[in-house]
Amino acid sequence: MKENTKKDMIIGRNPVLEALKSGRDMDRLLVQKGAGGSMGKIVSMARSRGVIIQNVDKNILDKDAGSGAHQGVIAFVSAYEYATIDDIFALAEKRGEDPFVIVLDELEDPHNLGAIMRTAECAGAHGIIISKRRASGITETVAKTSAGAVEYLPCARVTNIGQAVDNLKKRGVWVYACDMDGVNYYEQDLSGSVALVIGSEGAGISRLVREKCDYTISIPMVGSISSLNASNAAAVLMYEVRKQRDGKRV
Repeated sequence: MKENTKKDMIIGRNPVLEALKSGRDMDRLLVQKGAGGSMGKIVSMARSRGVIIQNVDKNILDKDAGSGAHQGVIAFVSAYEYATIDDIFALAEKRGEDPFVIVLDELEDPHNLGAIMRTAECAGAHGIIISKRRASGITETVAKTSAGAVEYLPCARVTNIGQAVDNLKKRGVWVYACDMDGVNYYEQDLSGSVALVIGSEGAGISRLVREKCDYTISIPMVGSISSLNASNAAAVLMYEVRKQRDGKRV
Protein backbone atom coordinates (compact mmCIF):
# COMPACT_ATOMS: atom_id res chain seq x y z
CA MET A 1 0.00 0.00 0.00
CA LYS A 2 1.21 3.49 -0.86
CA GLU A 3 0.14 6.97 0.07
CA ASN A 4 -2.69 8.24 -2.06
CA THR A 5 -1.76 10.72 -4.76
CA LYS A 6 -3.93 13.30 -3.03
CA LYS A 7 -1.61 15.29 -0.80
CA ASP A 8 -3.97 15.31 2.17
CA MET A 9 -4.83 11.60 2.29
CA ILE A 10 -3.07 8.43 3.44
CA ILE A 11 -4.92 5.24 2.56
CA GLY A 12 -4.54 1.76 4.07
CA ARG A 13 -3.70 0.31 7.46
CA ASN A 14 0.09 0.04 7.21
CA PRO A 15 0.64 3.53 5.71
CA VAL A 16 -1.64 5.08 8.33
CA LEU A 17 0.04 3.17 11.15
CA GLU A 18 3.50 4.25 10.00
CA ALA A 19 2.33 7.86 9.71
CA LEU A 20 1.11 7.72 13.31
CA LYS A 21 4.40 6.17 14.48
CA SER A 22 6.40 8.88 12.74
CA GLY A 23 4.47 11.62 14.50
CA ARG A 24 3.14 13.11 11.28
CA ASP A 25 0.51 15.81 11.76
CA MET A 26 -2.88 14.21 11.23
CA ASP A 27 -6.16 16.11 11.09
CA ARG A 28 -8.66 13.26 11.25
CA LEU A 29 -9.12 9.56 10.72
CA LEU A 30 -11.98 7.87 8.88
CA VAL A 31 -12.52 4.35 10.20
CA GLN A 32 -14.94 1.82 8.74
CA LYS A 33 -17.66 0.81 11.17
CA GLY A 34 -17.08 -2.64 12.59
CA ALA A 35 -13.48 -2.93 11.35
CA GLY A 36 -11.34 -5.23 13.50
CA GLY A 37 -7.84 -6.66 13.62
CA SER A 38 -5.05 -4.09 13.52
CA MET A 39 -7.63 -1.29 13.42
CA GLY A 40 -7.76 -1.35 17.21
CA LYS A 41 -4.09 -0.39 17.42
CA ILE A 42 -4.52 2.36 14.83
CA VAL A 43 -7.49 3.85 16.64
CA SER A 44 -5.73 3.65 20.01
CA MET A 45 -2.64 5.45 18.70
CA ALA A 46 -4.73 8.09 16.98
CA ARG A 47 -6.81 8.67 20.10
CA SER A 48 -3.70 9.06 22.27
CA ARG A 49 -2.51 11.81 19.93
CA GLY A 50 -5.84 13.60 20.03
CA VAL A 51 -6.68 12.90 16.39
CA ILE A 52 -10.36 13.30 15.48
CA ILE A 53 -11.77 9.84 14.70
CA GLN A 54 -14.92 9.40 12.61
CA ASN A 55 -16.61 6.00 12.24
CA VAL A 56 -18.20 5.85 8.80
CA ASP A 57 -19.83 3.38 6.41
CA LYS A 58 -17.70 1.56 3.86
CA ASN A 59 -19.25 3.42 0.93
CA ILE A 60 -17.86 6.72 2.22
CA LEU A 61 -14.34 5.27 2.35
CA ASP A 62 -14.81 3.75 -1.12
CA LYS A 63 -15.74 7.16 -2.50
CA ASP A 64 -12.81 8.99 -0.86
CA ALA A 65 -10.26 6.31 -1.77
CA GLY A 66 -11.25 6.15 -5.42
CA SER A 67 -9.30 3.25 -6.88
CA GLY A 68 -7.26 2.73 -3.70
CA ALA A 69 -7.83 -0.28 -1.44
CA HIS A 70 -8.45 1.51 1.84
CA GLN A 71 -8.62 -1.55 4.15
CA GLY A 72 -11.12 0.33 6.28
CA VAL A 73 -9.10 3.43 7.10
CA ILE A 74 -8.13 6.78 5.58
CA ALA A 75 -6.08 9.46 7.34
CA PHE A 76 -6.27 13.11 6.37
CA VAL A 77 -3.00 14.93 6.82
CA SER A 78 -1.97 18.44 5.92
CA ALA A 79 0.47 19.53 3.26
CA TYR A 80 0.31 23.03 4.78
CA GLU A 81 3.57 24.30 6.25
CA TYR A 82 2.78 25.52 9.75
CA ALA A 83 4.42 28.58 11.22
CA THR A 84 5.76 29.09 14.73
CA ILE A 85 4.78 31.57 17.41
CA ASP A 86 8.07 33.31 16.66
CA ASP A 87 6.90 33.77 13.06
CA ILE A 88 3.73 35.48 14.29
CA PHE A 89 5.72 37.94 16.39
CA ALA A 90 8.14 38.51 13.52
CA LEU A 91 5.24 39.58 11.28
CA ALA A 92 4.00 42.02 13.93
CA GLU A 93 7.50 43.46 14.23
CA LYS A 94 7.83 43.73 10.46
CA ARG A 95 4.61 45.76 10.33
CA GLY A 96 5.66 47.87 13.31
CA GLU A 97 2.52 46.88 15.23
CA ASP A 98 1.63 45.43 18.61
CA PRO A 99 1.02 41.67 18.26
CA PHE A 100 -2.58 40.67 17.54
CA VAL A 101 -3.08 36.90 17.87
CA ILE A 102 -6.07 34.57 17.69
CA VAL A 103 -5.88 31.41 19.82
CA LEU A 104 -8.31 28.57 19.06
CA ASP A 105 -8.85 26.06 21.85
CA GLU A 106 -9.66 22.70 20.17
CA LEU A 107 -11.84 24.12 17.40
CA GLU A 108 -12.91 21.09 15.34
CA ASP A 109 -14.96 22.47 12.44
CA PRO A 110 -12.76 23.21 9.40
CA HIS A 111 -15.36 25.66 8.05
CA ASN A 112 -15.16 27.67 11.28
CA LEU A 113 -11.36 27.62 11.16
CA GLY A 114 -11.33 28.80 7.56
CA ALA A 115 -13.83 31.56 8.27
CA ILE A 116 -11.86 32.73 11.32
CA MET A 117 -8.63 32.82 9.31
CA ARG A 118 -10.33 34.87 6.61
CA THR A 119 -11.63 37.42 9.11
CA ALA A 120 -8.36 37.49 11.03
CA GLU A 121 -6.38 38.31 7.91
CA CYS A 122 -8.86 41.04 6.95
CA ALA A 123 -8.85 42.51 10.49
CA GLY A 124 -5.06 42.74 10.56
CA ALA A 125 -4.24 39.91 12.95
CA HIS A 126 -0.68 38.61 12.80
CA GLY A 127 -1.39 34.93 13.26
CA ILE A 128 -3.51 32.06 14.51
CA ILE A 129 -2.56 29.45 17.11
CA ILE A 130 -4.35 26.10 16.94
CA SER A 131 -4.06 22.82 18.82
CA LYS A 132 -2.66 19.55 17.50
CA ARG A 133 -5.12 17.63 19.66
CA ARG A 134 -8.85 17.28 19.00
CA ALA A 135 -8.86 20.17 16.56
CA SER A 136 -9.00 20.84 12.85
CA GLY A 137 -5.74 21.46 11.04
CA ILE A 138 -5.27 23.27 7.73
CA THR A 139 -7.12 21.13 5.22
CA GLU A 140 -8.35 21.75 1.69
CA THR A 141 -11.71 22.74 3.17
CA VAL A 142 -10.05 25.25 5.50
CA ALA A 143 -8.00 26.72 2.66
CA LYS A 144 -11.07 27.08 0.46
CA THR A 145 -13.22 28.61 3.21
CA SER A 146 -10.45 31.05 4.11
CA ALA A 147 -10.60 32.49 0.57
CA GLY A 148 -6.81 32.45 0.35
CA ALA A 149 -6.05 33.78 3.84
CA VAL A 150 -3.94 30.69 4.58
CA GLU A 151 -1.36 32.05 2.15
CA TYR A 152 -0.89 35.26 4.12
CA LEU A 153 -1.70 34.53 7.77
CA PRO A 154 0.79 32.48 9.83
CA CYS A 155 -0.80 29.53 11.62
CA ALA A 156 1.12 27.87 14.46
CA ARG A 157 0.05 24.39 15.58
CA VAL A 158 0.99 23.61 19.17
CA THR A 159 0.75 20.59 21.45
CA ASN A 160 -0.57 22.51 24.44
CA ILE A 161 -2.76 25.63 24.19
CA GLY A 162 -2.23 26.45 27.87
CA GLN A 163 1.53 26.56 27.39
CA ALA A 164 1.04 28.72 24.29
CA VAL A 165 -0.98 31.19 26.37
CA ASP A 166 1.83 31.26 28.96
CA ASN A 167 4.28 31.94 26.13
CA LEU A 168 2.22 34.89 24.89
CA LYS A 169 1.92 36.37 28.38
CA LYS A 170 5.69 36.14 28.91
CA ARG A 171 6.08 38.19 25.73
CA GLY A 172 3.86 40.95 27.08
CA VAL A 173 0.60 40.01 25.37
CA TRP A 174 -2.70 40.49 27.22
CA VAL A 175 -4.85 37.39 26.76
CA TYR A 176 -8.64 37.64 26.61
CA ALA A 177 -10.95 34.61 26.81
CA CYS A 178 -14.22 34.83 24.92
CA ASP A 179 -16.63 33.16 27.33
CA MET A 180 -19.72 33.65 29.44
CA ASP A 181 -19.86 35.84 32.56
CA GLY A 182 -17.20 38.25 31.36
CA VAL A 183 -17.10 42.00 30.78
CA ASN A 184 -19.06 43.14 27.73
CA TYR A 185 -16.46 43.21 24.96
CA TYR A 186 -17.15 46.84 23.99
CA GLU A 187 -16.46 47.95 27.58
CA GLN A 188 -13.03 46.28 27.70
CA ASP A 189 -9.82 48.03 26.75
CA LEU A 190 -8.41 45.86 23.95
CA SER A 191 -5.55 48.12 22.94
CA GLY A 192 -1.89 47.13 22.92
CA SER A 193 -0.65 43.57 22.47
CA VAL A 194 -3.73 41.32 22.35
CA ALA A 195 -4.59 37.64 22.05
CA LEU A 196 -8.20 36.51 21.75
CA VAL A 197 -9.00 32.95 22.85
CA ILE A 198 -11.97 31.28 21.16
CA GLY A 199 -13.23 27.91 22.38
CA SER A 200 -14.55 24.83 20.62
CA GLU A 201 -18.02 24.67 19.11
CA GLY A 202 -19.48 22.54 21.89
CA ALA A 203 -17.38 22.72 25.05
CA GLY A 204 -16.07 26.27 24.69
CA ILE A 205 -12.76 27.17 26.34
CA SER A 206 -11.32 24.55 28.67
CA ARG A 207 -11.16 25.46 32.35
CA LEU A 208 -7.36 25.34 32.52
CA VAL A 209 -6.96 27.61 29.49
CA ARG A 210 -9.55 30.06 30.77
CA GLU A 211 -7.80 30.29 34.14
CA LYS A 212 -4.57 31.25 32.40
CA CYS A 213 -6.19 34.16 30.53
CA ASP A 214 -5.88 37.68 31.92
CA TYR A 215 -9.49 38.70 31.28
CA THR A 216 -12.80 37.20 30.18
CA ILE A 217 -14.95 39.12 27.72
CA SER A 218 -18.46 38.32 26.59
CA ILE A 219 -20.79 39.17 23.73
CA PRO A 220 -24.27 40.15 25.02
CA MET A 221 -27.02 37.73 24.00
CA VAL A 222 -30.51 39.27 24.01
CA GLY A 223 -32.33 36.87 21.70
CA SER A 224 -33.70 33.39 22.26
CA ILE A 225 -30.46 31.69 21.16
CA SER A 226 -27.79 31.68 23.84
CA SER A 227 -24.60 31.75 21.77
CA LEU A 228 -23.01 32.64 18.44
CA ASN A 229 -21.19 30.37 16.04
CA ALA A 230 -17.46 30.36 16.91
CA SER A 231 -16.45 32.13 13.71
CA ASN A 232 -19.15 34.80 14.17
CA ALA A 233 -18.10 35.45 17.76
CA ALA A 234 -14.47 35.68 16.70
CA ALA A 235 -15.37 38.17 13.96
CA VAL A 236 -17.20 40.46 16.39
CA LEU A 237 -14.25 40.52 18.77
CA MET A 238 -11.57 40.88 16.10
CA TYR A 239 -13.23 43.96 14.68
CA GLU A 240 -13.58 45.47 18.14
CA VAL A 241 -9.80 45.11 18.43
CA ARG A 242 -9.48 46.65 14.96
CA LYS A 243 -11.73 49.56 15.93
CA GLN A 244 -9.76 50.29 19.07
CA ARG A 245 -6.47 50.04 17.18
CA ASP A 246 -7.77 52.58 14.73
CA GLY A 247 -8.39 54.96 17.63
CA LYS A 248 -12.17 54.78 17.52
CA ARG A 249 -12.93 53.31 20.92
CA VAL A 250 -16.03 54.90 22.39
